[in-house]
Amino acid sequence: MLSLSLLGAVMPSAFAQTPLPKDNADGKRIYENRCSRCHGADATGGESGPNIVSAIASRSDKDLAAFLKEGRPAKGMPAFNDIDNDEMKFLVPYLRSLAPIVRNTPLPTAPRKVNTTTGQTLEGRVMGEGMSDLQLRTADDHLRLLRKSGNAYKVVTSQTDWPGYNGDPSGNRYSKLTQITKANVSHLTPAWIFPMSAPQVENTPVVIEGVMYVSNANECYALDAGSGRAIWHFQRPRTKGLAGNAAIGFNRGVAAAGDRIFMLTDNAHIIALNRFTGDLVWETEMADWRQNYNGTAAPLTVGNMVVSGVAGGDEGVRGFVAAFDQSTGKEIWRFWTVPKPGEPTSETWQPKALEHPSGATWMTGTYDAAADTIYWPIGNPGPDFNGDDRPGDNLYTDSIAALDAKTGKLKWYYQFTPHDVHDWDAQEPAVLVDTTWQGQPRKLLLQANRNGFFYVLDRTNGQLLLARPFLKKLNWAEAIGKDGRPILNNLPVNAEGETYVCPGFQGGTNWFSTSYNPATGLYYFQALERCNMFSKRTMDWQAGKSYMGGAARPAPGESFEKVLRAVNIQTGEITWELPEATGTLTASAGTLSTAAGLVFFGENSGAFMAADAATGKALWQFPTNQTWKASPMTYTFDNKQYIAVAAGANIIAFALPE
Repeated sequence: MLSLSLLGAVMPSAFAQTPLPKDNADGKRIYENRCSRCHGADATGGESGPNIVSAIASRSDKDLAAFLKEGRPAKGMPAFNDIDNDEMKFLVPYLRSLAPIVRNTPLPTAPRKVNTTTGQTLEGRVMGEGMSDLQLRTADDHLRLLRKSGNAYKVVTSQTDWPGYNGDPSGNRYSKLTQITKANVSHLTPAWIFPMSAPQVENTPVVIEGVMYVSNANECYALDAGSGRAIWHFQRPRTKGLAGNAAIGFNRGVAAAGDRIFMLTDNAHIIALNRFTGDLVWETEMADWRQNYNGTAAPLTVGNMVVSGVAGGDEGVRGFVAAFDQSTGKEIWRFWTVPKPGEPTSETWQPKALEHPSGATWMTGTYDAAADTIYWPIGNPGPDFNGDDRPGDNLYTDSIAALDAKTGKLKWYYQFTPHDVHDWDAQEPAVLVDTTWQGQPRKLLLQANRNGFFYVLDRTNGQLLLARPFLKKLNWAEAIGKDGRPILNNLPVNAEGETYVCPGFQGGTNWFSTSYNPATGLYYFQALERCNMFSKRTMDWQAGKSYMGGAARPAPGESFEKVLRAVNIQTGEITWELPEATGTLTASAGTLSTAAGLVFFGENSGAFMAADAATGKALWQFPTNQTWKASPMTYTFDNKQYIAVAAGANIIAFALPE
């Protein structure tokens, strides 16, 4: 059997596990005769097949049996259609015994004592070990990361962490680290690579006390941040029948506080894991996945709460942001992004449209501790491309909502695109910056919006300070008026019922990270010059189906251009730009800037690159040959700076050579 991870099916969030016979000699015999030559006696890899432990653990008994019968011949996995039902009754439980439904791997070994370079003796269970590195779980369940030094071990950790999705609650991926500079960045090389069991990884790693936490749909790994070696692995089955991005396997990351890791599952549950062991602490259902809700966001920790939104905006959910107690998982407050009929702002909708209005909240918000305010970006209204049944502004879709952190009550909002019919949600980073703006100290919120305009807001009250287009191709609006509303252009509809609109449905930019460097005064983001032909159609909402209400296709004869741009936040002018390769796909990789004057980004052809933050000159690149779906981060471990990013199915950490 080739890897069971090739199986594309997903399964229910819970099912009855096949009872394990006390003596399953028949199952063992069948496995040894048919499977062990390829996958090894313990399913961790054999002569010609890979490790299938994770693949077994993530799939239901029914799916395992079906896959064994059907195989995947094109991928080298034969069909075992001669296995009868009686044999299957023994084989599936034996496979399950090799890989339980939820398993923390690698399994702890017997206790071991090690001597450290400081003369201390540590005792614990080995969670992972290499020729020069050791991960030890001590009796207090804490993790100790060690490096071989002669006959003893040196205790190592991280000096600078990356504790959340954007590194800082402000949402600005700017780092004060300076070990990697313009002068030495050309020497940057891969330090380690960790492969994940997914075709594409969207998450940004989190690093706390030397341990990196990375996620995919319904699974989380704890890694030694200096070596990439796995310490523990939490996994549960994927949910069968989901609609939306979670069905593909998207998960953008985790949040952390104290001894806990928080993440969303694909079926819109929020869970807390023990940070040192990977054990499940609590679980809370946020919404019913059968109503098209799903979970892809990286949560945000605020005080004693963990805050998150939900996905499903293209499937007609009713969006919300909710806060949960970190200790118990109990919901503290919930802010609905769209009103019910009769509630304030419901007049900006037709009552029927409020049944499935969208306004999803899958982007991680930001937090201002001084103001105790959470800023959350909100998605598009539904159906995406047809607004005939929802005349009005459709509040609070396509907005930034400023929420009181203690209560979740709305302080103010700003809507970027009233009555959106182009899928231009506001799910782009809301970056908080304290600086002198046009001669006055201001508390700002910056966003390059999907609609093609760059915005500067006063985040204390939502006042619009600046709105300027950052695209060369932009035809839907003439400008943003002094009242904060777009001044619309009247776009013609052709004989086929299509409208030529710039930017296209992917937007002038999208959800990937942005960064502001206070030394240069520049804001860095990825821009997409692309137009689409938009059309609409009438459709009814259905559970398990998309709710787009039309389509958007490339404009005939036109190609697209992906560009890294640096905008002066005082004027909105583009200071420099770095054009990228143009292919058939547009990558989703953001930016990271550092105090050493560098901007790191994922270039459209699959190269990971660094540019001069002041001039845009390209200084370094490494060809990953992957289509980007994630943004970079940085940290220091054992006094060495690393730059890490998810490329394809791998986490890659770069560092300077010794």
